[in-house]
Amino acid sequence: MAKFTRPTGTQDILPEDQPYWEHVLACVANVARDYGFARIDVPIFETTEVFARGVGAGTDIVDKEMYSFKDKGGNDITLRPEFTAGVMRAYIENGMHVLPKPVKLYSTGPVFRYERPQAGRYRQLHQFNAEILGEQSPLADLEIMLIAWDIYARLGFSNLAFQLNTTGCPACRPGYIEHLRAHYQAHHHKICDDCKLRIDKNPLRVLDCKREQCQPVIASAPKMIDHVCADCAAHFAELRAYLDDLGKPYTINHRLVRGLDYYTKTVFEVWAEGIGAQSAICGGGRYDGLIELLGGSPTPGVGFAAGIERTVLLLKAQHIPAPVVPSPPVFIAYLGDAARLHAVRLLVRLHEAGIGAQIAMSGSLKSQLRQADKRGARFAVIIGEDEIAQGVVVLRDMASGEQQTVPLSEIPQQLKTK
Repeated sequence: MAKFTRPTGTQDILPEDQPYWEHVLACVANVARDYGFARIDVPIFETTEVFARGVGAGTDIVDKEMYSFKDKGGNDITLRPEFTAGVMRAYIENGMHVLPKPVKLYSTGPVFRYERPQAGRYRQLHQFNAEILGEQSPLADLEIMLIAWDIYARLGFSNLAFQLNTTGCPACRPGYIEHLRAHYQAHHHKICDDCKLRIDKNPLRVLDCKREQCQPVIASAPKMIDHVCADCAAHFAELRAYLDDLGKPYTINHRLVRGLDYYTKTVFEVWAEGIGAQSAICGGGRYDGLIELLGGSPTPGVGFAAGIERTVLLLKAQHIPAPVVPSPPVFIAYLGDAARLHAVRLLVRLHEAGIGAQIAMSGSLKSQLRQADKRGARFAVIIGEDEIAQGVVVLRDMASGEQQTVPLSEIPQQLKTK
């Protein structure tokens, strides 16, 4: 028979890795609640136009990475490559603009991008993200950055720092882009083929190129911070003042841009050590025109997204253990067919009493007790024909080996007490 394997760029999240995933997701939910964020879940797929318009034509995501198809009704559908555009569609469609501002939302779940798999990055990956909608103040930018920071700090990461930049706004960015294009046209013969396309279609992305031949051109390129309007400059200065006052380390990275068209003003990443050459573990920024682009009223927004796979990889790289998930504390063993039925009844009683318990499926009493030990049970409850006749069970402490006889009717309370 054919041997089936998982598709390229996907992974099986095995039981031994689940404690990491549960730990990350619990931490995200706890921090989000502490900051007053409410959870929102949106469909895994949307009409393709949501992403084509929101993420932007000319981006690698739209041009190369989206999983798009026609459904049986002939509709153009795309598996979500990111959360924000879908969340903004839900915000508009469900009339969330009437909610008190700012509206704070977070999401977790899978996203899909057809790209070259690498460490911590897959074609089906999982993200958590957060959005603040309806607030223009740099305090919203700060809070989004702080929630991202606190998630990683609570997970146990050290040596965290921000990378920070401003990408301007529709008033000042076009002028900067003209300067950038002029610079690249003067060095057209030195840049890679991808950048020759990007400088026309998605010009800011040339600053993010990793090709060695493009590095000198990037280093000498004009800087956005030198071309922003007074409003963008003041916004960026106020955000930096908050970070300075809080003592949060950051570096102004003039090369930092995001891969999506909708970003304006602030863009940032959280960096940490221990994952190789790429230190970024989280990124986001402001997107004041996105809701309007998708058909809603002008509404400022700021948010971030992070990959769970990459977070788990970094947890392991920094030797941060996941909390141990406790096994059910009770294991029920039995001797004989009649005892098996009583063991099943006891299993149900213990679960109804809120006590975690497992039951042996087969094997001798000796092998059942070995199972109890391997499964990490604190107590074994043993039932045999003699115990049935007397209306009792044997309760064994698996650590000490001590045993005591307990009336069957009292065993749930005895276990709760212990």
